[in-house]
Amino acid sequence: MTAVDIARGVRAGSASATSIADAHLARIDEREPDVHAFNLVTPDVARAAAAEVDRKVAAGEDPGPLAGVPIAIKDNLCTDGIATTCSSKILEGWVPPYDATVVQRLVAAGAVPVGKTNLDEFAMGSSTENSAFGPTRNPVDLSRVPGGSSGGSAAAVAAGFAPLSLGSDTGGSIRQPAAFCGVVGVKPTYGLVSRYGLIAFASSLDQVGPFAATVADAALLLEVIAGHDPADATSIPQPAPAISEHLDDGVAGLRVGVISELMGEGIDPVIAAQVRAAADALAAAGATVTEVSVPAVTFGLSAYYLIAPAEASSNLARFDGVRYGLRVDAPTTNEMMVATRTQGFGPEVKRRIMLGTYALSAGYYDAFYGQAQKVRTLIARDFAAAYEEVDVLLSPTTPTTAFALGAIEDPLTMYLNDTCTIPTNLAGDAAMSVPFGADAAGLPVGVQILAPALGEVPMFRAAAVVEAAAPARPTGKDLR
Repeated sequence: MTAVDIARGVRAGSASATSIADAHLARIDEREPDVHAFNLVTPDVARAAAAEVDRKVAAGEDPGPLAGVPIAIKDNLCTDGIATTCSSKILEGWVPPYDATVVQRLVAAGAVPVGKTNLDEFAMGSSTENSAFGPTRNPVDLSRVPGGSSGGSAAAVAAGFAPLSLGSDTGGSIRQPAAFCGVVGVKPTYGLVSRYGLIAFASSLDQVGPFAATVADAALLLEVIAGHDPADATSIPQPAPAISEHLDDGVAGLRVGVISELMGEGIDPVIAAQVRAAADALAAAGATVTEVSVPAVTFGLSAYYLIAPAEASSNLARFDGVRYGLRVDAPTTNEMMVATRTQGFGPEVKRRIMLGTYALSAGYYDAFYGQAQKVRTLIARDFAAAYEEVDVLLSPTTPTTAFALGAIEDPLTMYLNDTCTIPTNLAGDAAMSVPFGADAAGLPVGVQILAPALGEVPMFRAAAVVEAAAPARPTGKDLR
């Protein structure tokens, strides 16, 4: 059942939130040892939340738009009384005293949290192999990665553990795993969804967003979590957009541009062909499709891997062994901090902290960080120019389909997985990945639909048409 179907049934009294929660928890018990989507499963929390939904329905109260829908939450979102680790040893034993705003909104909407999902440590990675608690496997093919950093959240939906999940997207961390796992993943406009309670990686890039099995489910979840939050200084002061009511509007008259720079070298020809097939489907539905140039997207990777590590270097300075989390005792305070951070952070996090600290150092700030910010401005301008010609853009979500666990050891090669997704984060615009067919091995292909800031409604209209036209994907050898 989809999230929309579950919520409709529970609100009508024809389905029980408790029985739905029990069914999904049984599915987790069955397949979670193979997939490892979760750092923590919370059956008691889920059953209590489901019982409260059922009580409200029985009492004639409105349980909310997500009534009884199981949801998985990425383990970098604070949950009151429930451990939050960022998949890092340095947050060992830390239990937040409050809920992230998005978590508050989920519970108020009647959602049923089933657990905290695995991720690349502090959301730094593209494969969920950088977790202190071990890798997550792709439910479509257990020999493959689920993508990252929100790999656990994508895998939870793909494996049927929950119809919905939450992730965070700093450079593609929702869209890339969505593409690898064959689900829908949305990076909303920066500031549309509150970051309060999201443990920061790169504050000017991070954005919370939904994973779902369908475009309609993703729209429903985004409507619940979006909207102004006074607790977040970067929150856009306007209500959540009404997306669901426009999903059936079609794309007649919509102008669609295929990004030429993201269709050539480095992109698997099979994926490029699927993007063109999606473009053809939009054209057949009444959209005007053209090829559009966004020249500065080719510089996105270089700019991102200076800006994001610089912000990470600053944000992660707070994890010092003094206030919370892991503390490794040593003779002096300075030695204690060094020992704590040495033992607490994994190799990829250390790599990015050092890179960011170097880029921010006095002798190199202008040459590296300053230049990267100028490139970021160029990217935003090029996107703005493109959106004067078209309403939405189309590209691959990823250069390849899901690769094998352990196949990529070189960090630079790993970073190339984010080539198509990073530019949108730098611009602050909206983007989403929609499943569209598969490669010869049956691995899912994701088509990326991009829109200008606050362009979620036309983006979802295009996504609904792409979803409806998507070719059937063969069942993966491990997903049954």
